[in-house]
Amino acid sequence: MFSLHIDTARGWRGGQSQVLHIVQGLRAIGHRAVLVAHPDGELLRRMSEGHDLIPIAARGEVDLSAAWRLSRLIMRLAPEVIHAHDPHAVAMAATALSIVAPSPKPPLIGSRRIVSPMAKNSFSRWKYSQVDCFVANSVATRDRLAAEGIPRDKITIVHEGIDVERIVRMPAANVHAEFFLPTHAPIVGNVAALVPHKGHHHLIDAAALVVRDVPDVRFVIVGDGELRDALERQVRDKHLERHVFLAGFRTDALALTKGFDLFAVSSVTEGMCAALIDAMAASKAAVATEAGAIAEVVVDRKTGFLVPPRDHAAMAARLVVLLKDTALRQRMGEAALARVRAAFTVERMVEETAAAYARLAGTRRGAGTASLSARG
Repeated sequence: MFSLHIDTARGWRGGQSQVLHIVQGLRAIGHRAVLVAHPDGELLRRMSEGHDLIPIAARGEVDLSAAWRLSRLIMRLAPEVIHAHDPHAVAMAATALSIVAPSPKPPLIGSRRIVSPMAKNSFSRWKYSQVDCFVANSVATRDRLAAEGIPRDKITIVHEGIDVERIVRMPAANVHAEFFLPTHAPIVGNVAALVPHKGHHHLIDAAALVVRDVPDVRFVIVGDGELRDALERQVRDKHLERHVFLAGFRTDALALTKGFDLFAVSSVTEGMCAALIDAMAASKAAVATEAGAIAEVVVDRKTGFLVPPRDHAAMAARLVVLLKDTALRQRMGEAALARVRAAFTVERMVEETAAAYARLAGTRRGAGTASLSARG
């Protein structure tokens, strides 16, 4: 199977991690997988160099120049399927296929990792109408797509996957030394972009309550984004400078996660939260909101605790329980690792993705043969 993958992001978030795993995983099982990515992006940097890595930057959702370059690439390479991994990638691929439609036209697959509504403008409706199959990362995402009018028979669920054993083997970072924290202070960690839907201001509100019961606790938030200044002000306003640290973007986020005592997810909307799955592979119990597909990942009271979104008091209460009960924290962490080994491995994700490609390509080939027979 020969697939062409497109990711337009310049930064590094959970989606880019999933693209890297899919492309590398497909190559490992003998498929050819060509990746089109932003020339200055973190994804391209983290992939090894080679002729199957092609830099193309999309300057927004409608970029005819980028789409033209992609159309030339599609004509030259003739992939069996095209997999667009983000909304701008869907736009670029749909436009490229409309500029020059090869024969037979490869099916277009669009990934959907979030449960927020699709844009309602005419271009958005057009680009998604060109998608032959949507790959949803969860039941919640599938249900959102169906609510948007996408036929359920055009949606395939493939849960996200991680390299579990790599995380298990990875040495933990010394978070205390890295951030000059008191040696025995328990650490609650969070890894997420500082954007509104991640709900960090609720986490900081929860931290203000937690320190009343566990004065030595420290919160380390790894990630950067548009809300950094606002969150720094909130930390100052609540006099939490000694307790809450905004660590910024870190390439060693996984090693830091292994050094946390506990993981917290404060999202108000969410897909599957790849950072949460990483933390579970690192044997960390979690306190997480029930937003989006998180309830498909965390087993409440077994691998962690689930709380309502925006309820900082409930989150604080559960954090305190786990901070004060080391044995419970350890049992939940062990159960979390067992869960990701059973349900969220890269191997499973790649196998299910490859099967979706084969079904779609086979359907397209069958339709093409039937059409030729009819004409003959």
